Amino acid sequence: MNERQEPVHAMGRVLPEDRYNEELVANVHPPDWRNPEPAEGYHLVVLGAGTAGLVTAAGAAGIGARVALVERHLLGGDCLNVGCVPSKCLIRSSRAVFDMKEADRYGVNAPAGYGADFPGVMERMRRLRAHISGHDSVRRFASLGVDVFLGRRGSPARTPWRWAGRGSASRGR
Repeated sequence: MNERQEPVHAMGRVLPEDRYNEELVANVHPPDWRNPEPAEGYHLVVLGAGTAGLVTAAGAAGIGARVALVERHLLGGDCLNVGCVPSKCLIRSSRAVFDMKEADRYGVNAPAGYGADFPGVMERMRRLRAHISGHDSVRRFASLGVDVFLGRRGSPARTPWRWAGRGSASRGR
C-alpha cells in the first residue's frame, strides 16, 4: 500500500489482496489476458476504459464499427475503482451511522454501542465493486466484438497504433 493506505494498482494488482479484489482484477485486468492480434484497420480506437470509453466502445461496436479499446490500468476507470462506487459505499455507510444516531426521533431505539466498523465498511465496498465489475469486464467487451488491449503501448506489431493512423486521423481514415 502507499503511504495513504489507498488501493494500489501495479499492472493488475490491487491491494489488499482478498477474494473481492481478486474478482475485480479477474474482470477488469485479468492476469491471463492476451491482447488480440490487431485488425488491419479500426473505425474507432478508444484510449482509456473509464465510463466514457466503455460506453463509446460498446455503442460503436453495437452499430457494427470495428473498435479497439486500450487501457493501461483497470477497465472501469476512476468511477468503478476509486471514485463513484467506493465513495457511494462510504457515503451510504456513514448515512447508516447517522440514521442510528437520529433513531430516537423516529421512535426507534438504537442499540447501545452502535458505530462504524471501518474494515467492515471497506470490505463491503470491495464486495460491491467486485460484483459490479462484471459489467465493465474485459471478457464482456471482447464478447461485444471490441478488441481489448491491456497495458502500455508496446510493440507496434501487437497494438492498434500502427493501423489506427492510416491516412489522416483528422479525416477519420
